[in-house]
Amino acid sequence: MAEFTMPSLGADMDEGMLSQWLVHPGDQVMRGDVVAVVETAKSAIEVECFDSGTVEALLVDEGTTVPVGTPLARIGTTAEIRPTESPSTERQLVESLPTSTPLVRRLAKDRHVDLAAVHGSGPGGRITRADVEHAELEPEPAPAPERDMTEPTTRQAKPLYSDNSTAERPAPMRVKSSPLARSLATELGVDLAEVTGTGRGGTVRAEDVRSAAADKGAPRPAVPEAARSATARLMSRSKREIPHFYLSTTVDMAAALEWMHARNRELPLSARLVPAALTFKAVAMAARKVPELNGHWGDDGFVPAEEVRLGVAVSLRGGGLVAPALAHADTLSVAEVMAALKDLVARARGGRLRASQTADPSLTVTNLGDQGVETVFGVIYPPQVALVGLGRIVERPVAVNGLLGVRPVLTATLSADHRAADGATGARLLTAMDRLLQRPEEL
Repeated sequence: MAEFTMPSLGADMDEGMLSQWLVHPGDQVMRGDVVAVVETAKSAIEVECFDSGTVEALLVDEGTTVPVGTPLARIGTTAEIRPTESPSTERQLVESLPTSTPLVRRLAKDRHVDLAAVHGSGPGGRITRADVEHAELEPEPAPAPERDMTEPTTRQAKPLYSDNSTAERPAPMRVKSSPLARSLATELGVDLAEVTGTGRGGTVRAEDVRSAAADKGAPRPAVPEAARSATARLMSRSKREIPHFYLSTTVDMAAALEWMHARNRELPLSARLVPAALTFKAVAMAARKVPELNGHWGDDGFVPAEEVRLGVAVSLRGGGLVAPALAHADTLSVAEVMAALKDLVARARGGRLRASQTADPSLTVTNLGDQGVETVFGVIYPPQVALVGLGRIVERPVAVNGLLGVRPVLTATLSADHRAADGATGARLLTAMDRLLQRPEEL
């Protein structure tokens, strides 16, 4: 028996609201399946299951806010379903589970898509969200009933009550909705009674309110005002508790850009690289070389991370910041980093991050080059101990081998925790990043 608990989706999260269940008792799930949606102060996050088996019970109702670590569901593991079977039979049982996640199956049901007719593009033929969206079918309209021609073509509808009626008017009905949905509705001026809820039992979720606001022409922020407050609290804590020190260096990007342009000539437009893919990969590899800055500060001092989980600072349309993570970023190819960055930014701004993408990063990168900023000195995200800032690539006169020329250069900065490292350690990280970008073929 395994318990599915409310996960910690960031260092500043103490509780979360179970916004939506994507499974029911009796459903079979596999490790990594998205089984629920949790709303935090910053966004709605799709939460994955960490065990394979059968959902035996849902312990928390939709719309309930509970502390991190609270059991949300009980899952009978695969071994408990077939305790007398051999390991090979257990493996066959797992492999025989549906080739789509509960989230995908629910999406297919909502959009009237027959999964049996969908070709899966995921690993092992697994059906993904994109496959369902591409195969979406509109339901056929029901035929209009034949009208009895002997009846009059118009009828006078009998009013339920009139303004001068003495009958008691019906009391307004309370709309079943999540706390975040109610907060958003107030902020955006949306009447919850006019919103169609897509949650269980017609519960109105935050995304339903955003959709209704967009239909009315109102702006559609990705997060409510609470996200800015959460960011402010975290950054205030960082500056209050962490003794920051700062370093910067100028990186010659000529070799990296030349290599990138050569690669892009061989790639389709949708798969072409941008400089951020190279610089982020270089930071991740540098963090592997300098583990003293890749980890977290706890009560017992610095704890190095077991992997490089590169946080990516993303500004949200409604204000505030989130920093989802690229897992094992140092082992990804540049093309994989590029694809992962696109997915992270789209999910973050669409309020569709997954729990695995929000687990505490070990080092964060903030890139403001696309905003025209040349130099950025960031604030460390606790409990991390370092943050790398990247600015805009600009052309400047540079002396190379005794000759003056114009070269594309990038200013990279490091904000580091002086409790965990010193200037010499920080310099090693920036130097490692610089050297890697001079040999982009090794990224």
